Amino acid sequence: LLLIPWNSLYFPSFSPLLQVKELVLDNCRSYEGKIEGLTDEFEELEFLSTINVGLTSVANLPKLNKLKKLELSDNRISGGLEVLAEKCPNLTHLNLSGNKIKDLGTIEPL
Repeated sequence: LLLIPWNSLYFPSFSPLLQVKELVLDNCRSYEGKIEGLTDEFEELEFLSTINVGLTSVANLPKLNKLKKLELSDNRISGGLEVLAEKCPNLTHLNLSGNKIKDLGTIEPL
């Protein structure tokens, strides 16, 4: 478990931490509404929490095959969630509360 609350969401290199299974980034500051530096090298990641970080999109989320739980609450996401079906094929829990989603059709592929 790696907790990094109240920091910037720019990760230049996490090479020694690629075996992390749980990553909590709650209340960090996103860079232009995105998480920078989180890559598909996080092969073991099963839980990612980005509550209240100012995300506007999940488009640059890497492919995380083992991710089961994704917390995205209290951000500014309004759509583009269809990419999660491909990027997180084993996702079983998704929290989108407190976002700007108006059309539930965006999560239909999930």
